[in-house]
Amino acid sequence: MIELETRELEYFLAVADELHFGRAAVRLSIAQPALSKAIRRIETRLGVPLFLRSSRRVELTPAGEALREHGRHALNAVGAAVRNARRAGDTQAHLRLVIKPGGDAGLLSGILAGYAHQPDARRVDILFSGPADRSDFLRDGRADVGLLYAPFDDLDGLAHETLHTEDRVVIVPSGHRLAGRAAVHLSDLEGETLPRWKGVPGGDGTGPEVADVVQMLHMITVSRMIGVLPRSLVEPAPDGLVCVPVTDAPPSRLVLAWNEQDRRPLVASFVAAALTAQVRSDAPRGSHTTATDAVVAAT
Repeated sequence: MIELETRELEYFLAVADELHFGRAAVRLSIAQPALSKAIRRIETRLGVPLFLRSSRRVELTPAGEALREHGRHALNAVGAAVRNARRAGDTQAHLRLVIKPGGDAGLLSGILAGYAHQPDARRVDILFSGPADRSDFLRDGRADVGLLYAPFDDLDGLAHETLHTEDRVVIVPSGHRLAGRAAVHLSDLEGETLPRWKGVPGGDGTGPEVADVVQMLHMITVSRMIGVLPRSLVEPAPDGLVCVPVTDAPPSRLVLAWNEQDRRPLVASFVAAALTAQVRSDAPRGSHTTATDAVVAAT
């Protein structure tokens, strides 16, 4: 059985990311000759070349591409295992919840209040993240539970429970051709400029790149694009903007998610509290993310 040490994987992934031995060495804080020697040692052990080297460039071979994909997952899994082992032995560990800013559909205060009555309740640290990596927070152990939106967030490898289902709306400037409509269809949006979400590959957006809803709403206000979002993220609409229901857009589901391999009582207790908090899908809006026992950590 061929084995690679985690440090060797770190070395390989640094070169695979940078495609430059000098930059990778600086990133790793080691000498370039030592890094080159380590990579050659890995290639010898595996019996395949991982990089094509020339005086002008460094490229990954097919074997290198495969190791980059699976090696990153393996390294993340090791890191998550270490973090979870430490947390499992820490009886005072906080519970960490990852969420997008405003992305609780007005439900979080009720969930936290219900959880606070659990006999084993812990302090809840709230981690705000961008549009692309909330699922990764749960997979690699940076967060214990998360509020995600399906079908937009990747739920692969995550257990989840639906807390709220809602329709989606298109947000347009008040003078837009669709602003006076009672409802629209997806076909009505053809030819319109939609945002590109930072860190999210693919998608149909051709407009400016945005990192969050606040940036998107600003770009809509100045007529650079329109956007389609779950209703709770944008209502009540800011001045100068109008929300119009998109009747044939798939509904959005707010889900409570956690790593499907995570069996810790810390997580089970929070999930149970959330599911028994009698949260209604028509909960009052405007009560986003406010709780005295939550610590906000911007990421």
